[in-house]
Amino acid sequence: MLYWAFVFLIIGVIAGILGFTGVAGAAIGIAKFLFFLFIALFVIFLILGVTLFRSITGR
Repeated sequence: MLYWAFVFLIIGVIAGILGFTGVAGAAIGIAKFLFFLFIALFVIFLILGVTLFRSITGR
């Protein structure tokens, strides 16, 4: 997912340089959405991993 965020970021930057503002805006919007979705899922799984590890090992 983070890979695709960077891909859309690169597409958006290149489209912006070439003057395709509509395509650039859409690509940057998709990249931003994917990046924040990745961060949210990372935090959720990090919290779940810590809590489940404690409950399984008994620490």
